Amino acid sequence: MLSQPKKKTRRQLHNTPFRQYFNLLSDIDKGQRYSHEYGSVLILSLVEEVGEMARAYLAEHGRKKLNLAAQHDETYEQELGDLLLTILRIARIKNINLDERLMYSLEKVKKRKLKPKE
Repeated sequence: MLSQPKKKTRRQLHNTPFRQYFNLLSDIDKGQRYSHEYGSVLILSLVEEVGEMARAYLAEHGRKKLNLAAQHDETYEQELGDLLLTILRIARIKNINLDERLMYSLEKVKKRKLKPKE
């Protein structure tokens, strides 16, 4: 069974591969990130960005040819960047170490691949 890492402090979170992004977000989100409302806004933004990325991807790959708005908006690659930014913001305000979470998930997928459920 995979072990759950202990929650890290804010200082420890800034010593991860995501440090540069968190530092930039400190300036961008100054004053917002501690409000209860901001977390709710981020969850809604996450859902919105997934929808925008899907719409742009489907438009580009011929699944929604008639969706002219999606074809003129940002590309799905740009929308994916927006999605990642929202994930970083959520992780930052909830003190989630994304490096540990990614490694945990990668190990989980690796174990499933090596030993699939029957």
